[in-house]
Amino acid sequence: MNKNLSNQFLLTPSITFLNAGSFGACVKPVFEKYQQFQLELEQEPVQFITVKGLQYLKDSREALSKYIHSNADDIVYVTNPSYAINIIAKNLKLNEGDEILTTDIEYGACDRTWNYYCEKAGAKYVRQKIQFPLTTKEEFVEQFFKGLTTKTKAIFISYITSATALRLPVEEICAIAKQKGLITIVDGAHAPGQVSIDLQKLNVDFFTGACHKWMLTPKGSAFLFTKIEWQHMLDPLVVSWGYKAFSPSSSQFLDYHQTQGTRDFSAFLTIPTAIDFLQKNNWENVATECRAMVQNNANEMCNLLKAKSICPIDDSFLVQMYSTSIKTSQPEKLKALLYDKYKIEIPVMRQDDKVYLRYSIQAFNTQEDVDNLFSALKNIITTTNLIEV
Repeated sequence: MNKNLSNQFLLTPSITFLNAGSFGACVKPVFEKYQQFQLELEQEPVQFITVKGLQYLKDSREALSKYIHSNADDIVYVTNPSYAINIIAKNLKLNEGDEILTTDIEYGACDRTWNYYCEKAGAKYVRQKIQFPLTTKEEFVEQFFKGLTTKTKAIFISYITSATALRLPVEEICAIAKQKGLITIVDGAHAPGQVSIDLQKLNVDFFTGACHKWMLTPKGSAFLFTKIEWQHMLDPLVVSWGYKAFSPSSSQFLDYHQTQGTRDFSAFLTIPTAIDFLQKNNWENVATECRAMVQNNANEMCNLLKAKSICPIDDSFLVQMYSTSIKTSQPEKLKALLYDKYKIEIPVMRQDDKVYLRYSIQAFNTQEDVDNLFSALKNIITTTNLIEV
């Protein structure tokens, strides 16, 4: 990777960081902008929160809307995608017997959210089984819609999954769901910064994405896009001054979800700076290089762990992360060992009865980082009983 780009990150050099997928990593120019906003907030908090900050938020939403091809007033900022999914699930007006169709490889926090609200309504959260290894997008789409019934009200699916690190064919799935009259909800937590997003083409009802994972912003910056016809339905999780606002904007959606009491929303305001950084550094090329490194190391990872790849090693399902099933009865202990002894930050994640080891490749990573991981795994395999092969 480009050494000049590596120098733009604030990560501790002594740590082999292969986990940009969890919380991301901020670059120096964006972090500096973040601190400038925080300083301005402290210097004149009233003006910042009630006057200037509102314009800053508007400017930020407008920049983001161009980046993801949407209307600026159809976006509200949230701290993370889990928060956004809670807004949707709480307000979807589920009836007894309704079904939400999803996969069995979704993010655990979102599974818990949907289960909670489905149980309260007497609805059903249908986690359709996905069989591995996947071969084609068409096969995935066919597997997914086997879970469709006459009671299905909405589909919920990840753009890029967390534990299994798969770029799913959401375009095809949303198009079919629309033909069937279903509500479409996409968890795009990992998408911004990894892939190009065009919400106009996707024609999705609800979409949430994180800017702090792959778009290089500070933690706690994410967004919820909602089509205008659904916005009136979404009550805020926190009722505050935006409800029956003294000076209402043209959008109840913005009033309800943007003004939620005293909080530091500086992270949201850095998004234009992050987009500018991505564009100046030809981030599509950077992402392509990262994707190549992901794919170039996938077979060795599988061979080392005596595992079969869960998908083809090409662009059909892979972007900047790769997950391998790993046989271990103590994933938490293995993760701690990799960090404490080998100084490698990498997730070892449970997904139902399976465990996955996932490496992420971002602009700061090098082949040496992946080699460090392979060396550590070889040593753990030969000196401990934490990994079965």
